[in-house]
Amino acid sequence: MSTASIRQEIDKSRASGVLKQIIIPPCPELLARLQQAMNAAEPDLNEIARIAASDVAMSATLLRIANSPLHIADGMPCTTVGQAMTRIGLNETAAVMTGFLLRHAIPVNSPHLARFWERSTKRALACAFIARQLPGLSPDLAHTYGLFCHIGMPVLLQSLRGYGSTMVEAAARIDRSYIATENANHRSDHAVAGALLARAWNMAPELMAAIRLHHDLESLGHAGIEPEVHTLVAAGLVAEHLMRQHEGLSEDADWAQHHQAALDWLHISLDDLEHWDELLRPILDQA
Repeated sequence: MSTASIRQEIDKSRASGVLKQIIIPPCPELLARLQQAMNAAEPDLNEIARIAASDVAMSATLLRIANSPLHIADGMPCTTVGQAMTRIGLNETAAVMTGFLLRHAIPVNSPHLARFWERSTKRALACAFIARQLPGLSPDLAHTYGLFCHIGMPVLLQSLRGYGSTMVEAAARIDRSYIATENANHRSDHAVAGALLARAWNMAPELMAAIRLHHDLESLGHAGIEPEVHTLVAAGLVAEHLMRQHEGLSEDADWAQHHQAALDWLHISLDDLEHWDELLRPILDQA
């Protein structure tokens, strides 16, 4: 499924299929402005600073991160948004702001999604870390993918009657995959819903495609899919595995069945993973 064919699938289903009933919240104005500022040939630093300063809580988040042990080196605390941006860098500033704005656009207040945003943040950090170890994958794009990868779950939870029960059933069943249970009960799944949100919010096409395919792991390496999409999906699978190791959880079915294809695509070994695990743990500890 190429990016173009996924876009056509989403648009067709949105117009006349099951996706008609999915409620997609509007893209936050500040997030749209942030994307526009970051996508310019020369990112507009003043505009990004204005966006950050326009929300007290978002400013406080940037300051907290800039003054965390991970970043503070000279012992001098940052007291302004500009100082925080300088210390943590433009790309991390944009990543933190994107996460903040997304959490507030799609609040999650359900026991079915306990720790959803905490785990999304960890996944985003892990994806960005992996991207920095690989040639050709943008850490910013990888971070956004990690953040948005499972966004279809809260979207479906607020749109479909009975989806909470489906989540419980899907997590418990061992005879079929999570998304197979979603499709059996609702004729759609969180990968499709997440791709729909990415499409509606005018996010990068490869991001939309990777969200759509993040559980269709049999497609890894298929010639009809853009290489960057494969790389995002493979990096996301590795990130999820490293997160689960950090949390002391056993490997999931996707990793058990498809980890070799992901490692082969990324040209990495199990020894590389062991090294990455050591380097990533302090970052996840701080999340």
